[in-house]
Amino acid sequence: MDARSSRYHEVYARWQRDPQGFWAEAAREIDWFEQPKAVFDAKAGIYGRWFPGGVCNTCFNAVDRHVNAGRGEQAAIIYDSPLAGVKRTITYHRLMTETQVLAAMLRDLGVQKGDRVILYMPMVPEAVIAMLACARIGAIHSVVFGGFAARELATRIDDAKPKVILSASCGLEPGRIVAYKPLLDEAIALAQHKPESCLILQRPQAQAPLVAGRDHDWAAMRDDALVHARSVYECVPVAATDPLYILYTSGTTGRPKGVVRDNGGHMVALKWSMKYLYGVEPGDVYWAASDVGWVVGHSYIVYAPLFHGCTSILYEGKPVGTPDAGAFWRVISEHGCAALFTAPTAFRAIKKEDPQGKLLAQYDLSKFRALFLAGERADPDTVVWAEKLLKVPVIDHWWQTETGWAIAGNPVGLGLLPVKHGSPTVAMPGYDVRIVDDASREVAAGKMGSIVVKLPLPPSCLPTLWQADQRMRESFLDEFPGYYKTADAGYKDEDGYIFVMGRTDDIINVAGHRLSTGGMEEVLAAHPDVAECAVFGVKDALKGEVPCGFIVLKFGVNRPPAEIEKECVALIRDKIGPVAAFKLAIAVARLPKTRSGKILRGTIKKIADGDKWAMPATIDDPVVLDEIGGALKGRGVIGSPA
Repeated sequence: MDARSSRYHEVYARWQRDPQGFWAEAAREIDWFEQPKAVFDAKAGIYGRWFPGGVCNTCFNAVDRHVNAGRGEQAAIIYDSPLAGVKRTITYHRLMTETQVLAAMLRDLGVQKGDRVILYMPMVPEAVIAMLACARIGAIHSVVFGGFAARELATRIDDAKPKVILSASCGLEPGRIVAYKPLLDEAIALAQHKPESCLILQRPQAQAPLVAGRDHDWAAMRDDALVHARSVYECVPVAATDPLYILYTSGTTGRPKGVVRDNGGHMVALKWSMKYLYGVEPGDVYWAASDVGWVVGHSYIVYAPLFHGCTSILYEGKPVGTPDAGAFWRVISEHGCAALFTAPTAFRAIKKEDPQGKLLAQYDLSKFRALFLAGERADPDTVVWAEKLLKVPVIDHWWQTETGWAIAGNPVGLGLLPVKHGSPTVAMPGYDVRIVDDASREVAAGKMGSIVVKLPLPPSCLPTLWQADQRMRESFLDEFPGYYKTADAGYKDEDGYIFVMGRTDDIINVAGHRLSTGGMEEVLAAHPDVAECAVFGVKDALKGEVPCGFIVLKFGVNRPPAEIEKECVALIRDKIGPVAAFKLAIAVARLPKTRSGKILRGTIKKIADGDKWAMPATIDDPVVLDEIGGALKGRGVIGSPA
């Protein structure tokens, strides 16, 4: 790859010279009912608003316009569920009909423009249809990850105050059925706000009793609504600056932070990203292996692929265990997938189960062009493993729930830049990324600092938090005046490549030396027997903090774990130096993670320090924390779960 063959620098410079002209051009890719009166109004909102005066509809741009353009018979959604044993293809025309019908059902339940609707759904087509149906009538959806604890759902009900909740009888996990309806009932009982109605999708794996007067059977109501669907044949016009959805950030306590996404800027930025960042074309099959409950699912399962006229894969399964570590290769091969976007943890799981990648040989991946990784730091060892196995570009990119799309990446559609393992490459147009110290002063290339973005943020980034403007300022804007605080730490090299080394909380201070846990994890992950790892700081009376590392060994490794632990300690000493004071590596069977695959480093640290901690709402399996506590105690690290 040669940087000279990429158009990136030219395009980024064009954005720098004329930000409004750049986004005005991108906005021409969106169908507007009324053109915006301006591209950006610096005096509106907290830091300005994009496309004020514009009138549009997100569902129209995702669905109707493709049907109107004669592409109604193209597949819009491919539903592939190894857990349910079901595959289903939904064309754009069928998707339009289904959104019309569900929009009619919501109208019958009293939902109007501006009302909130909570979705508490598994990975089924009805979840996608529900998001689009809300957008169709101008309602604001808030998707809560299916199976979330009742108390966490209750806090979101009280904050969003939905008129209606859409849910299902159950979700599916490998080897078990997760009953959603009892959790929903408990959440409504706990919440101060009571929704007027609940619409329940009864899945064949488990039926749920309905509460008379409140709950409605989805299938039965759909049959009744078919005759009324034409009442919402047309999409409801909304302002570009009106909210499309609220997405609550995970792991919050007390009142959660509701990230707001608007209609206009969201469409413009996501449509741009599909062509220029991901390098896909209308008609391509695109797969984001995430969940609709997370921001990746919102942006890149549902909205962006449909804005761009792609076919989006909706997968209800796991990277391993449904049935094996070749599950992803089967989906890519069977559906002719051009690009896959998933979390690094998925590939670490595949690498752990099938280190040699032998299962790949069973499948034809000839249409597959690129793999994108995001969600947490992509360690170089996993990236290199995937590059060698797949023989396609493996693109690490970095973004957040708050931004809705990539802050930094390697733009396939503009021509790839040289890869530097450990870096998500460079800032995307719209983002002026700086590295600053605690006094907001920029630091030299190569020096660690806080990663911030100069205001204004580009289209699709959060304009505010739901009904909490002051909290928005306090959380993201006040600490570094004139900048958005990402709460990530890292550095930029002399070529402008960004290295995200972890959350600012993951930078540990060892005897006055600021050290990155991400840098240590890179070293540990390079050990040939290590599948994945997590490094965290433990309180130390002498040095302030000292690092400790958990390692998970690859499947089939038969050497004594203690031997590998010693080698890991030696690796850190060799690669980073004695200054790291890294003396303890602990082999464990698995790491505690959220359902989206992020390692719960903060909780691990609290357990190790003996601090009070609460069970994270997003944890995949709570039992793992007991295992972690036991492993720490067994090695003399003091701390007990609170």
